[in-house]
Amino acid sequence: MERKVKEESMESITSRLSCLDHLYFPRALQSNAATPSQRKSILLDLLSRDAAVFLERYGSELTSDELGEFDPLNNDYEINWHLKNLRSKMNPTSEDLRSRSVAVKNRRLAYLNRLIHDGHYFSEDAMREREPYLHHEYVGKFRDLSERDMARPGERWSETLMRRSEEAVLIAKIREEQQRLGVAEREWIGNERNQQEEEEEDEDDEEEDDDEDEDEAVKNASWVAHSTEVIYSSLENFQFHSHFLCCFFKDVA
Repeated sequence: MERKVKEESMESITSRLSCLDHLYFPRALQSNAATPSQRKSILLDLLSRDAAVFLERYGSELTSDELGEFDPLNNDYEINWHLKNLRSKMNPTSEDLRSRSVAVKNRRLAYLNRLIHDGHYFSEDAMREREPYLHHEYVGKFRDLSERDMARPGERWSETLMRRSEEAVLIAKIREEQQRLGVAEREWIGNERNQQEEEEEDEDDEEEDDDEDEDEAVKNASWVAHSTEVIYSSLENFQFHSHFLCCFFKDVA
């Protein structure tokens, strides 16, 4: 004799489920499931034909007592699996919780590995887009922002303009976060470049001053050398004339 759920239990279960507005129905049946009576008819037909599929679709909406009505069918492997799975979710044991935790971790690890190998989730551009301020603090502030404004090989002009527009949005987000955290204005993104330019200008001014000092020193050295040469020349002339006069006076005497 074929075992099945009691008729009154089937009526009770399908009547309650038919009043749920969020209940799932296949697309082919959605147009015929507008009213509770239509939904009940569809549910009752499915429960009578295939209890395993009924549990798969609507088992999560059943109560513990309603699941007990399916116990006469637990000789069926598929139905028995659904019953155990649904009950473990309703009243999980410590072993169920441990197994569930392991399964979740394995799924997360598999998804993480897939992102690493197949996707761009951990690419620098993607990470910068997700957390622009953190990227700036650990990586971005050590790089020259002007590199991001330059056109890339093979990039169309429209793509360059779009990338620059997106870059401006990211910079605005970074600066907004810096202001919120109270970062000194001289350290705001974009200000480092101005500060660097000012430092370079100061260095250029210092170099110009040094050059002027060197030129002045050269001029002074040249003047001293010229003056020394003039003095030596004057001394030589004086000595010559003194010697000439001495000889002249000797001859006269």
